[in-house]
Amino acid sequence: MLTNQVLSESEGRMQGAITALEHEFATIRTGRASTDLVAHLPVNYYGSPTPLNQIATITVPEARSLAIQPWDPSALPEIEKAILRSDLNLTPNNDGTVIRLNFPLLTEERRRELVKLVGKRVEDAKVAVRNVRRDGNNKVQDMEKTKEVSQDEARTTRDHIQNLTDAFTEEMGRRERAKAAEVMEI
Repeated sequence: MLTNQVLSESEGRMQGAITALEHEFATIRTGRASTDLVAHLPVNYYGSPTPLNQIATITVPEARSLAIQPWDPSALPEIEKAILRSDLNLTPNNDGTVIRLNFPLLTEERRRELVKLVGKRVEDAKVAVRNVRRDGNNKVQDMEKTKEVSQDEARTTRDHIQNLTDAFTEEMGRRERAKAAEVMEI
């Protein structure tokens, strides 16, 4: 029973790494406008870092542009600063009430940089999964030392944890290839 809890906890944490990876992928630009690119951008709003989607309405009026309309017009300068500080490489156009972001076509060089960024994010997620594997194996090893589980059960559980690690790592590889293809698409 104890080993099932370790397996369940490990699988949940590994699934969390996949979810976090998907969130990271949503912030990587692919040539098309998406509200996810700026939704969680931290804006200094009255001295406190606040996600952009909590202080403004973000819309996609065209396939290659975003419109950001803050609920408080005094936040416009801070939103502009946050966009300029981000790694989006976009220049905001402020008309006094709405900030517009136009997405130029990505150059080949920029696409390759973004593919490298995708690879880095995937590698970070794989490290997280391997850390979950290590934690699970340590728990099983501790249970084995205290005689809570037999050696056979501990070995079987470690094998299951390794299988989970392999499956999640493979899934991340599939998602990396799909995102890289999306980024390289013209």
